Amino acid sequence: MSEEKKAPAKKVAAKKAPTEKVVAKKVVAKKAVAKKAPAKKNTVSVTLIKSFNGRLPSHRATVTGLGLKRINHTVELLDTPEVRGMINKISYLLRIED
Repeated sequence: MSEEKKAPAKKVAAKKAPTEKVVAKKVVAKKAVAKKAPAKKNTVSVTLIKSFNGRLPSHRATVTGLGLKRINHTVELLDTPEVRGMINKISYLLRIED
C-alpha cells in the first residue's frame, strides 16, 4: 500500500477593506425653535378597595398590571386608553379619582 502525501493547505490572507477618504461636512446652524409649553398630563388615582384573591386570573393579572399590591394601595397612573380599559375591567375592585 502506498501512502499519498498531501500538500499542506495554504493560508489565505484576509483582504483589507479599502480605506475611504474622510470628507469634512459643513456645519449648519439650526434655527431656534420656540418650545411649546409642556402639555399637562392627566393622571388617574386608583385605589384597590377589595381583595383580588379568588377572582379570575385575568382580573388578578390586571390588578398587578396596574401596579396595585394590597388593599388600600393607591397608584397614580397616566390617563391613557389602555389604562382606562384595565380600570373598566376591574372597576368593581377599585375606587377611581380623576
